[in-house]
Amino acid sequence: QVQLVESGGGLVQAGGSLRLSCAASGNTFAINIMGWYRQAPGKQRELVASISYGGTINYDDSVKGRFTIARDNAKNIVYLQMNSLKSEDSAVYYCSARRLGLDYWGKGTPVTVSP
Repeated sequence: QVQLVESGGGLVQAGGSLRLSCAASGNTFAINIMGWYRQAPGKQRELVASISYGGTINYDDSVKGRFTIARDNAKNIVYLQMNSLKSEDSAVYYCSARRLGLDYWGKGTPVTVSP
């Protein structure tokens, strides 16, 4: 089992920045891809960014140039630096980890961007 705990969400004005962190614990050996998803009210959960153990990164087009994902493999932590936030970025952000074909999820941290 892998446990994921997110932190860093909150309320920010449009144009501001937040940094999310996600710490993995438990059976962290062989975690491959870690990522951030978000889900706004009434919408499906969507991928924001992902990073492999080797550092391959993918971003959703809507956040390219504004968000940066990073990973500390030694500490089993993944970060999401979010800059130039927009109201449409408001959502609950979930950390995910894939290990040996299984996906694990955190409980989420809310991000609210005020106009």
